[in-house]
Amino acid sequence: MALTIQLNGVARTTAATPETPLLYALRNDCGINSAKYGCGVAQCGSCTVLIDGRPTRSCVTPCGSVGKAAVTTLEGLGTLERLHPLQQAFIDEQAAQCGYCIPGMIVAASALLARKAKPSEAEIRDALAGHLCRCGTHSRIVRAVQRAAGVSS
Repeated sequence: MALTIQLNGVARTTAATPETPLLYALRNDCGINSAKYGCGVAQCGSCTVLIDGRPTRSCVTPCGSVGKAAVTTLEGLGTLERLHPLQQAFIDEQAAQCGYCIPGMIVAASALLARKAKPSEAEIRDALAGHLCRCGTHSRIVRAVQRAAGVSS
């Protein structure tokens, strides 16, 4: 049985079963490299994608639950030729060191900015609270979101 996922604006077919975690289908069948396996229990945020604009942990989301919803990954936000403002802000603020957690943080931050164009620092921190970064660049990450939103720190 094949499943179709609306991924980054394109219908993609996967051989994954309905019970297969979305993360596995994205990485193994669709060639998506941004969403990462971190903990496998929805605690670290490195697998975060948007499903109909809502940040969702793909490591615990069964493919069958996605239905016709739009799945957006970091690859769906911008390209090398035309970066999303958050991607550019993360570069400008040097907010990534190893980069493992950054794709999940950027897609979660994009959902925040879609809901609220000029979030406060507290709102940014709250939106990213469930994302773990071992490199310790949290203050740069917050500044990057503020930069993308046009909010001075």
